[in-house]
Amino acid sequence: MNDTSRVAIVTGGARGIPRAVAEDLAARGVRPAICYRKSRDEAEEALAAFAAAGSPGFALQADVADPAQAEAFVAAVRNELGPVSILVNGAGPYHRVKLLEETWEGWTGMFDANLHAVFRMSQLVIPDMREAGWGRIVNFGMANADKPMAQPMVTAHFIAKAGVLMLTRTLAKVVAADGITVNAISPGFIDSGSEDAEMLEVMRAKIPAGRLGTVEETVHCVRFLLDEDSQYVNGANLTLSGGWGL
Repeated sequence: MNDTSRVAIVTGGARGIPRAVAEDLAARGVRPAICYRKSRDEAEEALAAFAAAGSPGFALQADVADPAQAEAFVAAVRNELGPVSILVNGAGPYHRVKLLEETWEGWTGMFDANLHAVFRMSQLVIPDMREAGWGRIVNFGMANADKPMAQPMVTAHFIAKAGVLMLTRTLAKVVAADGITVNAISPGFIDSGSEDAEMLEVMRAKIPAGRLGTVEETVHCVRFLLDEDSQYVNGANLTLSGGWGL
């Protein structure tokens, strides 16, 4: 994919895996737009990386869990870069807390950020994709979120990610005839720098592959789902876990 006419939104694209996805898109000629909540310095660094790759980018402070901010962000992207061809819903904060110690704000916040934002962002960009007759949406799920299992420490996050998988399949069915694909990637334990190192070492022993996943492997999965040759892959959930949870 080397088409400078295409514009990609990557939510949460100032840091971690979404940042790597946005930089990969820029390297392949796509103009990336990222949003962030607090990571202004990292967003500026990302813009510099896009420019170095030869693709003009755009960054805006916006919390896409807020529908009004999501709408304003998409409108700003259209104004700066043009209609949106690609959406990667990369923002997905979570916290670990015992279920009965969870606050109402923490509970609802997990759904706003991880599920409701995916719906609203998709709803906002699909008209551009329909107009063009081409579009790609990639959502981030969570390994094992397709299974009805207990998750006492990340309950709301897990339920929200299960909802993302159902939403992904439903959106795919609704927009397939418009030349749009909607797929999900469900990572297990990825060495992205966002997890506690001690916990990752404990989990490593439970992963059949014997190691953590890498950011580069995750980016490769996104690249596959965005590729022209993946047009017939729609409504899929690609698990990236090294066999963890099987």
